[in-house]
Amino acid sequence: MATPRETNPAPEMVSEGASLEELARAAETCMACELYREATQVVFGVGPKSAPMMLIGEQPGDAEDQEGEPFVGPAGSVLAEALEEAGIRAEDVYLTNVVKHFRWKAKGKRRLHQTPATRHVRACLPWLEAELALVGPQVLVCLGAIASQALLGRSFRVTKDRGKKLAWGDHTVVATIHPSAVLRATEPDDRERLRSSLVEDLVTAQRLIGKKRRE
Repeated sequence: MATPRETNPAPEMVSEGASLEELARAAETCMACELYREATQVVFGVGPKSAPMMLIGEQPGDAEDQEGEPFVGPAGSVLAEALEEAGIRAEDVYLTNVVKHFRWKAKGKRRLHQTPATRHVRACLPWLEAELALVGPQVLVCLGAIASQALLGRSFRVTKDRGKKLAWGDHTVVATIHPSAVLRATEPDDRERLRSSLVEDLVTAQRLIGKKRRE
């Protein structure tokens, strides 16, 4: 049985009227899974409470773990350029991850990314749900397989259904590739194709926001 310190307090905090800042501070003490032991710090979401779009990634990377903010590393640079090309303002976006601690393995002096397990996603999901409750975005953009499957089910495939209007409960969802996929592409043509796909899906999400406003 989980001890009180291991229980995720996010749902209770939201029901008691906590702010995003208070939620972020509480996440710093989360022990709902073992990832906190090796991570430098928790990496909570950032952005305005009124943001109409929430971008949800997998987990922080090495740079994010060091600096304490999501999408500040190389993948974040790709994402920032894609958002600009899609005509989406930074102040209209809330950035976060499904998993709030960096899971890694050592290779020499380097810390290599390890995909979070289902138990890590499950342990962290209340934090994401709390962020959703407080921000209330019009559209969610899931970046990559882990984020997409956390919301849409483990059978979901980004390669098959990216860029489509989907639903998770009352939320409108668009799934797309993670910007790190652009960085992993070795051929220039593949890199450009993936980058264009990311921009295209972000444009779709932006149009859905406009549609909701008109409704």
